[in-house]
Amino acid sequence: SVDKGKFLEKPPLSYIALIAKAILSSPTNKLNLAAIYKYIEDNFPFYRNKGRGWRNSVRHNLSLNDCFIKAGRCEDGKGNYWSIHPSNLDDFVHGDFRQHRRPR
Repeated sequence: SVDKGKFLEKPPLSYIALIAKAILSSPTNKLNLAAIYKYIEDNFPFYRNKGRGWRNSVRHNLSLNDCFIKAGRCEDGKGNYWSIHPSNLDDFVHGDFRQHRRPR
């Protein structure tokens, strides 16, 4: 049906926006990688059956973009929590997911 097709369309959001929405959905504003994947799959069904390629893009964006920072090791010792850099938090909370370079 038309509704199902719309449901499975690729969302018009960048990976930065998808990741930021996931992190902002957490009460602590930090998530581990598995929780970021789960949020994206739960909220954007397009990604459920798209293989693993999009996960590589998520990891790439987390490590490459200054707007995401590591926020400590996970309790189980497997991986890190990811958070949003404080200088990007206000923009992301208000829906502005454009990449803003921080001065070095």
